Amino acid sequence: MIDFTVPEDVEALRERTAAFIRDVVIPAEARDRGAHGLDENLRAELQAAAKAAGVFAPTVAKELGGLGLDLRGQAVVLEASGYSLLGPQAMNCAAPDEGNMHLLAVVADARQRERYLEPLAAGRTRSCFAMTEPPPGAGSDPALLTTTAERVSGGWRINGRKWFITGAEGAAFAIVMARTSEQIEGDEGATMFLVDAGGWEHVRTLDVIDRSFAGGHGELVFRDCVVGDDAVLGEVGLGFRYAQVRLGPARLTHCMRWLGLATRALDIALGHVSTRRAFGSRLGDLGMAQQLIADSVIDIETSRGLIWRAAWALDNGAPGRHETSVAKAHVAEAAYRVVDRAVQLCGARGVSGETQLGRMLNEVRPFRIYDGPTETHRWAIARRAVRRYGKRVPESDDAR
Repeated sequence: MIDFTVPEDVEALRERTAAFIRDVVIPAEARDRGAHGLDENLRAELQAAAKAAGVFAPTVAKELGGLGLDLRGQAVVLEASGYSLLGPQAMNCAAPDEGNMHLLAVVADARQRERYLEPLAAGRTRSCFAMTEPPPGAGSDPALLTTTAERVSGGWRINGRKWFITGAEGAAFAIVMARTSEQIEGDEGATMFLVDAGGWEHVRTLDVIDRSFAGGHGELVFRDCVVGDDAVLGEVGLGFRYAQVRLGPARLTHCMRWLGLATRALDIALGHVSTRRAFGSRLGDLGMAQQLIADSVIDIETSRGLIWRAAWALDNGAPGRHETSVAKAHVAEAAYRVVDRAVQLCGARGVSGETQLGRMLNEVRPFRIYDGPTETHRWAIARRAVRRYGKRVPESDDAR
């Protein structure tokens, strides 16, 4: 039986998080210069405040100084953190670090945990995950991976180009996916490497419409980058298998944070339509406005249900590929719709600097592409549905 009951301690943490976002983080939004991620001084200030408030690192294990929440608890708290674009950075639960911390906690050896995970969990460093490549390299299809790692005496030589690498500028290290076999077969043939800053050339930070990710989205070149055998994360050749350890939970935590932002957008719109008068009545009393509001409420509620369902599946040991794919495909589209409707309801205020809505729209739009475009997820969802049907019904039978 699926249990969506929120434990008392998680509800108390949600309330503390909401208060922290309301009282500390939202007032700091005016100091955010709109560059790629927070100014490092502001980031350090907000993280110190998060630690003082007892809301820092909700996804990190307690032995590393975090709050040790399971995914169902994270669903509640990360949604609250996402109410401000600055919230996840302040609480050290933003991408890509949050996903990298989970991956390192599961796969890294003791030395790697001490060197890379511990400072990352404490907020002293940032990281990036270097998988995506410019065409014709790996994007939605990871089998197109072109970056290579060849054995040399005592280690490996990495060559390749990566782009849209979130958080690259200023990252202390990268988790790099490289081909280590002639052929990629299933989930074998690629390896993850831990590469310290300085092991790559940062070609540029891409000019993109979103600005909330620390370090932006970089283009990197690995040119005869030599690392030792101790840089291998996990086992040689199983990088794609380990990527699944990161992918499902990281995809879901993205959904949690963006759901929080969608809720903020709706609240801004509700504040506007509750006071703005047009055509002899409050805007919120007009039928067309009410339809937009109702559709947004439905999008938020269904998104939350799908996130919680996927979190429950992962917490109970299921692979969760289907559940997280469904959640990502729905939430990415739904969150964008909610923010877009809020802009429409607020009219001129919605597209101006009078509210955060214009920036929110820019930030949430790429989520329909990041972590797999919606179309890719729909393709995978449909293939699974056809396979399941084929196992239930003999080919000779009609679907009546």
